[in-house]
Amino acid sequence: MEAPHSSPAADSPETAVASAVPEAVTVTITVESPERMQDLGRRLARVLAPGDLVMLTGELGAGKTTLTRGLGEGLGVRGAVTSPTFVIARVHPSLVEGPALVHVDAYRLGGGLDEMEDLDLDVSLPDSVVVVEWGDGKVEELSEDRLRVLIDRATGDTDDERREVTLVGIGPRWAGLREDLA
Repeated sequence: MEAPHSSPAADSPETAVASAVPEAVTVTITVESPERMQDLGRRLARVLAPGDLVMLTGELGAGKTTLTRGLGEGLGVRGAVTSPTFVIARVHPSLVEGPALVHVDAYRLGGGLDEMEDLDLDVSLPDSVVVVEWGDGKVEELSEDRLRVLIDRATGDTDDERREVTLVGIGPRWAGLREDLA
């Protein structure tokens, strides 16, 4: 039986993340619905470039795949963006001469980067935007510059669709994140 995954988004407040990394830029956005989460993905896609590593963290059902669907739309990639939980990774080639979207779900992978070597993410990264759900503690070695997206949602018996999305840009690549999203 698989051990339950806790949400590093809940365990690691944005201030702890930003203070642990000297070159981190933090932006927090409230998202009111799944449609707005997808819109945020489209907005984020405008600032992404080949070589970018995006790590998504949040509880099951938080909106990680919904955000990635918006990224795919914004990047103009081929194919429906769905959760790659059972195939581990999907590559969505660009339809507009832009970078491909490599969408990885590391939920079922236990170890670090060693277990992910077969995915050849290090080979894909320079030419693609690589988005890894559940990637904390597993893919940081791929790039010193990365964007952590932490999605917090209300838990328990609730119909609240609101999410707090904290973007933590780590490294010089993300120095202008706040301005880029304005």
